[in-house]
Amino acid sequence: MKIDLNADIGEGFGRWTVANDDALMKVISSANIACGFHAGDHLIMDRVVKAAKEQGVSIGAHPGLPDRMGFGRRNMVVSPEEMEAMLAYQIGALKGIAARHNMRVGHVSYHAAFGNMANADQDLADRLARVIAKIDPELVMLAMEGHPIDLAARKAGLRVRYLFLADRAYQSTGALVPRGQEGAVIHDLDKVKERVKQFLETGNVTTIDGKNLPIKSRSILVHSDTAGSDKLAEAIASQVHAMGGKIAAADRE
Repeated sequence: MKIDLNADIGEGFGRWTVANDDALMKVISSANIACGFHAGDHLIMDRVVKAAKEQGVSIGAHPGLPDRMGFGRRNMVVSPEEMEAMLAYQIGALKGIAARHNMRVGHVSYHAAFGNMANADQDLADRLARVIAKIDPELVMLAMEGHPIDLAARKAGLRVRYLFLADRAYQSTGALVPRGQEGAVIHDLDKVKERVKQFLETGNVTTIDGKNLPIKSRSILVHSDTAGSDKLAEAIASQVHAMGGKIAAADRE
């Protein structure tokens, strides 16, 4: 059993940092790199890509809205054309830095409100997926199964990798519990490990209202800005190994 352990990386700006990226890089197998809009800058991106190469971590673009104050978690009133340009700009920036280090950008994972806006509007999701396909049809879309981003990527001819968010609570509909709601973000290491064990054994996760929700995934995501994210990643890796599994990037299986 091979599991891709994925994390959002490089979500700082200048001297401001959110997470222990160096510690995370030693545990994860793939990284979603912030591309300078909601977080990140040219130097952080360069450093993270270099570290990923040294650690054998696969890299992908993590495009967001240009809202550093709100960490890209607030919706913005922008046209679909502007969203398309934002997406192309950010993927292009990471591709340029990756080329400098002889690294390949292998996937795209939308950040927060950028993804929420796409998942709330199938036409927007379709337009964004077509942008990705034009830039590089080999890019893999990271998504939750059955959501508009997933459907759009498939219509555009992109491959899709489904995610299980280990540090976030789910609703019975399959949507994430809104961050403002109590219990939306899971910090307890033992609880995270138990969720991972349940997911790997049964393919289900218990929702916030106590129901079993089927999850189709072989990639587990940890948000780097979750408190103690490096320890969460270590706990997940430990649980995978305890069950006879191996942490490996999906594109290297």
